[in-house]
Amino acid sequence: MTTRRGFLGGLLAAGTIPTLSWADAGNPTFVAAAREPDGGYALFGLTSQGEDCFRVALPARGHAATAHPTRPEAVAFARRPGTYALVINCATGAAIRTLATPPGHEFNGHGAFSLDGDTLYTSEVVAETGEGRIGLWSRRADYTRMGEIASGGIGPHEILRLPGAETLAVANGGIRTGPGDRNKLNLDTMAPNLTYVEPDGTIVQQVRLAPDASKASIRHLSVTKQGQIAFAMQWEGDIATSPALLGLHQLGAGKPILAMAPQAEHDAMQGYAGSVAVFDSDRFVAISSPKGGQVQIFDTEGNYIKMRARPDVCGLSAVDRALVMTDGFGTFLNMVDDMPVSHSRSNRAWDNHLIRI
Repeated sequence: MTTRRGFLGGLLAAGTIPTLSWADAGNPTFVAAAREPDGGYALFGLTSQGEDCFRVALPARGHAATAHPTRPEAVAFARRPGTYALVINCATGAAIRTLATPPGHEFNGHGAFSLDGDTLYTSEVVAETGEGRIGLWSRRADYTRMGEIASGGIGPHEILRLPGAETLAVANGGIRTGPGDRNKLNLDTMAPNLTYVEPDGTIVQQVRLAPDASKASIRHLSVTKQGQIAFAMQWEGDIATSPALLGLHQLGAGKPILAMAPQAEHDAMQGYAGSVAVFDSDRFVAISSPKGGQVQIFDTEGNYIKMRARPDVCGLSAVDRALVMTDGFGTFLNMVDDMPVSHSRSNRAWDNHLIRI
C-alpha cells in the first residue's frame, strides 16, 4: 500500500507539488525532541492530544526547534553548545540540510523565523568569549548564511520574534562557558539582559536586572499576542538567596515585573525555571522546574496563582485554553482549569521544550 509519505516523496521527486503546507505533515500542533529507549534521539511532531504525526532521527541530543510559519519545515537545534542545526521537511521526514556555524561559533539551542519565513535567526556564541551573535540564514537560498548581528550580551539562549513585527526578543543569559563545554567561567561578573533588536542589528531596548539579581540567568521566553514577554530565569548563586524566577516586560516599558511565589513554594523550584509559557488567552503564565518537579502559575500581571507537582517536568506550551506539559518520563499532559483534558505516555524521555507550531 502506498503511504502518504511515499506518495508525497514521489510527487516531490517529480516536481509536481511546488508548495506543501503543515497539513501535508499531519497538521501537528507541536514539535519536541526526545531520547528514545535505544539511547538515540529524534524530533517528533505531535497533535494537540500528544499523538505522533512524524518522527525524524537526530544525530545527537536535541534541545529545541523552530517551525516555519507556513511550510512544513522545522529546524532542530542541538543542546548547547551546539554542533548541529538540522533543517527537516516534516512532510517527507527528510533532513534537508545540516547547518554549520562559522569557525569559532557555537549554536546555543534556539532559533526563530522571520514573519514571512524567509529568514532563519539562530542563537549563537563566540566560543572563546561567550559574546552573543544571531545568525541570519536565507531559506530562499537553501538556508545559506547571510551574516550575523550582535545579540546584545553574553550567552544568548532563546530568541523570539514579537507578534506581527520583525523585532527580536533575545534572552542573553549572561553566562560565559568554555569552548565546546558547559563550564561556567564568569559567575561573579554575570550581567544577563533581555534585549530587543532589529534584524539590521539596531538595539531598540535592553532590560537589565538589579545588581542583587545579576546571577539570575535569563534563559527562556514566551510572548503574548500583545507582545508582552515572559522570561524564565535560572539562579546561579546560593540557592537560599534565589530571587524571582519569572519576569514580565513589554517593549518600551521601564523595569520588568518580577513575579515570585510565597517563600515555601518558591524554594520548591530549587532556583531553576526550565521553560515558560503564556496560556488561556494570555491570561496566565507558567514556569516549570524539572529540578523541583513543579509548575508554578501566575497571571500576566505577576500575581502568584498556584503550584502543581509534576516529577521531571520541563516542556510547557499552550493550545486553546489549555496548559500543556511534557516530562522526562514520556508524559504529555493537557490541562484546563486544573483538570486533565488529555494524558498520554510514550516510551521516550521528552527533552526540555515543547514548541508550538
